Amino acid sequence: MDSYTLVTFFLIISLMVISPGPNGVLIFKTVSVVGKRHGYMNVLGIVTAFFLHGTLSIFGLSAIIASSANLFFIIKMLGALYLTYLGVKTIVSVFNTPEETSKLSQNKLAVISKRLSTSFWEGLLTNLLNPKVSMFYLAAFPQFVNFEMNAIESSYILVTIHALFAAIWFSLMVCIIGKSILLIKSHKAHLLLQSISGSVLLWFGYRLTKE
Repeated sequence: MDSYTLVTFFLIISLMVISPGPNGVLIFKTVSVVGKRHGYMNVLGIVTAFFLHGTLSIFGLSAIIASSANLFFIIKMLGALYLTYLGVKTIVSVFNTPEETSKLSQNKLAVISKRLSTSFWEGLLTNLLNPKVSMFYLAAFPQFVNFEMNAIESSYILVTIHALFAAIWFSLMVCIIGKSILLIKSHKAHLLLQSISGSVLLWFGYRLTKE
């Protein structure tokens, strides 16, 4: 695999990762509501989804999905519905009383710690059901695969580059957002952040239905 191909691929995936999208909004929502540990689990889920996208592309399953307009439409609607669900869930949490949201009991904290897997699945599903990522792995990704060497090995090298960059970028987001949240002492400000993140998730869900 030549250096030109790698540099071009890296530039494209870096723009994809850095540009605003559902993954970043999900992380912002998660860190602002339940903290950095859950945010890192979001990141793990997002990274895992990249490998799943890559695997679907490598073995031609993405092509089957794209060749069926109805199947692709269903997957896109599932993504929109899931983002809408996350948005509504976040906004509804704003209407909890201050005592419920700012003074969690030890039992509630224990429940949250047991639900780290939920944050993982949120990250996984948000990225996996994103049709823009699916289309990238269907249309653009094969152009970078070196079929002169082992195609599967070449493909997973590229997927790993994508996943590693996403892991670093989103982990930095978790760290920065986590530190910023600690500086915000106002409970109303925290509720405002939750409302904004929930509204943006709803907006992304709506956008998917229009694309």
